[in-house]
Amino acid sequence: MKSNEEVVREAYRLAEGAVLDIRGFRALFAEDGTFNDIPNAQTFRGDEIPRALTGFAGIFPDIHRELLEVNTLGDVVAVELRIQGTHLGGFPTPAGVIPPTGNRIDMPAADLWYLRDGRIERFNCYNATSVMLAQIGAAPDFTAAIESAGTVAR
Repeated sequence: MKSNEEVVREAYRLAEGAVLDIRGFRALFAEDGTFNDIPNAQTFRGDEIPRALTGFAGIFPDIHRELLEVNTLGDVVAVELRIQGTHLGGFPTPAGVIPPTGNRIDMPAADLWYLRDGRIERFNCYNATSVMLAQIGAAPDFTAAIESAGTVAR
């Protein structure tokens, strides 16, 4: 049986834009496993898990994850990484789709993987979404937020 670190490293390999094996990625998870995109408050369970990969790869088809540190403590694997790619696909938002800019992203992230018996039970991805949005030219609109709250800065 592969070590927990080997399973996690395989998950990253299968999620690369040049490989993108969503069936293989899903197979690394327990039947009821979860993929939690923490900053975006999204949870993908079971057979929904591949949607997390295809959605991001549709926006950044050359997606790459540079692993900076990988630390294992029993059934938990903690990874510090940078998510990199080129904004070549439409980025859906509640206000509409941000068209491709061709901008490169280099977003810091930390992932926690929880495994049992060689299968991923839970994957919590903590990424700096605000950094990525700024890199594609979609910095927060604080003025609009203040105005929508009914107060105007003077």
